[in-house]
Amino acid sequence: MNDLYETFKQLNIQYEEIEHEPIFTIEEAKAISRNIEGKGCKSLFLKNKKRYYLVLMDENKRADIKGIAKFINESQLSFASEERLKEILGLERGSVTPLGIINDEDNKVLLIIDASLRGQKLLVHPNTNTKTLSIAHDDLIKFIEFTGRRYLEICTE
Repeated sequence: MNDLYETFKQLNIQYEEIEHEPIFTIEEAKAISRNIEGKGCKSLFLKNKKRYYLVLMDENKRADIKGIAKFINESQLSFASEERLKEILGLERGSVTPLGIINDEDNKVLLIIDASLRGQKLLVHPNTNTKTLSIAHDDLIKFIEFTGRRYLEICTE
């Protein structure tokens, strides 16, 4: 597994981090977000027959999977299995995060980022659900680009 913090240091990415009990739901995440500055985010690991997608969006928005599929010109998307999550991103259930792409060695995942997150500090997991990071949107993009991964910014409802 690649070292996330070493990559942050190399890219001069600033972040704030807090440790907490494992969280598995948006409601639990919202309780944590009171202790660190930033916009709460949810991450969805989706798939179709050919590819995997990781969607990052505002935790308060409804995940319109059909709308996302239509926007990216796919006929249908569904949630990927926990086995694929572990295999491709090295993550466990409850730890889904865009930072997991550091472990996507075969470049199987396309990141989809809600455009409403631009210019904000984002709250995401650092590949474990026992910590939360506050990271600037621009630094997240810098990280994604450094890893050589592709991403799309879309407007979700």
